[in-house]
Amino acid sequence: MGRTLDRNMLLKVRRPSRYLGHEINAINKDPSKTEVSIALVFPDLYEVGMSHQGLKILYHILNSHEWLAAERAYSVWVDMEKEMRDRGIIPYALDSGRPLTDFDIIGFSLQYELSYSNVLTMLDLSGIPFLSSDRDNSSPLIIAGGPACFNPEPVADIFDAILIGDGEEAALEICKTVRDGKRNRINRKEILHGLRKIQGLYIPSLFKVHYLKEGNVGRIEPLHPDYTEVQKALLPDIDKYPFPSDQVVPFTRLIHDRLAIEISRGCARGCRFCQAGMIYRPVRERSPDSVIKIADRALKSTGFEEISLLSLSTGDYRCIAPLIRIIMDMQSGKKIAVSLPSLRIDSLDPSWFEEIKRVRKTGFTIAPEAGNDRLREKINKPVTNMDILNMANEIYNAGWNLIKLYFMIGLPDETEQDRKDIIGLAKEVASLAKGRGGKAILNVSISTFVPKAHTPFMWVPQIGLDQSWRYINMIRDGLKGGRVRVKWNKPELSWLEGVFSRGDRRLTAILMEAWRLGARFDAWDEHFSMDIWKEAFKRKGVNPNLYLYRSRSMDEVLPWDHICSGVGKDYLKLEWSNAQDGKSTPDCREICHECGVCDHKYIDHIIYSDFSPSTAIERKSFDRPEGEIKKYRLTFSKMHPSAYLSHLELAQTFIRALRRTGLKMVFSKGYHPMPKVSFSSALPVGTESLHETVDIELYESIPVLTFGEVINRQLPDGLKVKLIEDISPAIKSAALIESYFLVTVNNQKIDEKRIKDFLDSDSFPILKKTKKGEREVNARSIVNKITYISPDTISLTVRHINGPEIRPAQIIQEIFRLEDRDMEEIKILKTGQIMG
Repeated sequence: MGRTLDRNMLLKVRRPSRYLGHEINAINKDPSKTEVSIALVFPDLYEVGMSHQGLKILYHILNSHEWLAAERAYSVWVDMEKEMRDRGIIPYALDSGRPLTDFDIIGFSLQYELSYSNVLTMLDLSGIPFLSSDRDNSSPLIIAGGPACFNPEPVADIFDAILIGDGEEAALEICKTVRDGKRNRINRKEILHGLRKIQGLYIPSLFKVHYLKEGNVGRIEPLHPDYTEVQKALLPDIDKYPFPSDQVVPFTRLIHDRLAIEISRGCARGCRFCQAGMIYRPVRERSPDSVIKIADRALKSTGFEEISLLSLSTGDYRCIAPLIRIIMDMQSGKKIAVSLPSLRIDSLDPSWFEEIKRVRKTGFTIAPEAGNDRLREKINKPVTNMDILNMANEIYNAGWNLIKLYFMIGLPDETEQDRKDIIGLAKEVASLAKGRGGKAILNVSISTFVPKAHTPFMWVPQIGLDQSWRYINMIRDGLKGGRVRVKWNKPELSWLEGVFSRGDRRLTAILMEAWRLGARFDAWDEHFSMDIWKEAFKRKGVNPNLYLYRSRSMDEVLPWDHICSGVGKDYLKLEWSNAQDGKSTPDCREICHECGVCDHKYIDHIIYSDFSPSTAIERKSFDRPEGEIKKYRLTFSKMHPSAYLSHLELAQTFIRALRRTGLKMVFSKGYHPMPKVSFSSALPVGTESLHETVDIELYESIPVLTFGEVINRQLPDGLKVKLIEDISPAIKSAALIESYFLVTVNNQKIDEKRIKDFLDSDSFPILKKTKKGEREVNARSIVNKITYISPDTISLTVRHINGPEIRPAQIIQEIFRLEDRDMEEIKILKTGQIMG
């Protein structure tokens, strides 16, 4: 990947594994053998974007075509942004290292409004103008997709095209249109005109927005008579495109670090606050047979240790009970856990608990949203407090020690009593967990309600910042003193989300101004600055209250009126009326409410009510040892690019590689079974090594040569097993005694006198930084030998003794009194070690 993987740059940034590429199952095509290239960009950190399912699906669908290359890119953290600007490095795709400017299309996934400033960072680093109107034929097409695009107007002037809805078919059609355009040598304007024929594709430049004097949108004018509105792209059957099994295996730990399988898309419950429940209609379940096969193949291909069955409401999947049982029958012996991340109280079945905890108890989250039955009726989540308490009691009695409850504040028609009822309900749930020590038994999460486009609540105002903080503090104070931990989303973040959720094109200028003032990673508390955004609004003369704190007339032209989610405006008005009356709307899988999405011919719910597995699966138990335990010692090298993995990332990489081999690993006992894998040492990030060791226990005997071939096929670039020894008689892993390093000092000359002074000293104190502060360590007792080899090379032998250790780089820096900038030229290679 050349310049983009500059060693000195990677050593200066936090978690360099974000920027490496070279992951298992990554696809890297030869650009000369493809006609169209697309960079799929997630405008947030690698560990957030790699958790997202939509990009994984598109990555595999698009790459299944020989003429098309799809690659991945993610936002760079602020430290990496600085390094890239200092060195003139353009953002690049992880799969090949190609600059984003080399691609025909750059496709951004907009999952939430607070990622918009990161889009500008990626464009600016690439030298691409922010506004579509400022780009010429030399620029890639800049396209967006994702749920935030259902109100695309705040960023409409930035993107050449915006995909509304499902991307499986539309993304491929976009790439075909670009391919045809390249073959026929037509310009970007003509390509955009061709793209408007694809269902779901919005070309902002083909619409003109007119405003009233008071600031509201007066009219949205289509500039072509055959293109007056945009109907969302909708995939009638998600099984038409198999869910990817050969998923890219990350190096670093993800936000959701597990194998997630989408078992269903859409929701029929109709919660009135939930945008996803409206825009992803109808419900389309993946067949149980398909889910089981995907899970088995994907686990073998990736080595993940947990499966997450993903849906807006996983418990509503009609065959969820037999599906969980069969997956656990197949996978529990390999210590694969199953989690259900999105559950409604009224869909939970206590019979699932025993299946889930066969390996380990994954998290349990319940989302009451409101503190009492009255308000839940208004938001169309007709679950009672008694339902919640009964289910919480079942969960605690099944052995779970911690439950998470999610609530919103600022819902329409919310009263002071409603907020007090959140406190009361949380206390009642916590009281059900008796005799569980002094640890927290309940997490309560509070967020400010943000009215979203295409929902029945899109006309209502959002509550103010002062109100939000007052309500949060009231709930926090009311739950003090117990074993309840209260967390909350900062109301300032909800303020910004609310502005952009229902804003119009005038916000583009605000966004660009805030970015110039320093806005970055607005979804991250540590970087969000309310002052920056207030200043941006002030400089541009726009009042954010216009978007946030006023009720909107049912007859008002809304900025997104030309974007059709399928759910009709008349239906949303009816649901708003039902909310005011406290009238619930039943599940639309049982009764069709004519919302406008389904035509009951080509588009309808797909439900699998009955399920018998195609092949009988025999229940097996691997809880007891199978055969004799064998212990092996693997000697391996850790070189570029794997040298930039932290020790925890290295351990995870090895364990997942072992899982992919299919060898039967020995696991620890207890709540969270872990493979018995033990490393002899932890190298500093960036240090290469020719000699590292790891001890592994298996329930089977395998020839060492075969073992080496099998494991090396599963390891990424830079990791290679060179020797395997059967050490089965050993009970404990051997301790590391000494390590040998070769130190090269580029562009400098080694001062031999400093080596002599160090060796002649009785003590050489070095300050080591720890989490508890600085601690003085005698480096002379750690260094056994240091030898001059040539003017720019020395060898270093380090003892491993009880107590704190010091990195070889710090020892070298202190001995030769080098500045931090001098350390950029030093390369350290571990050449060997002694164990005993």
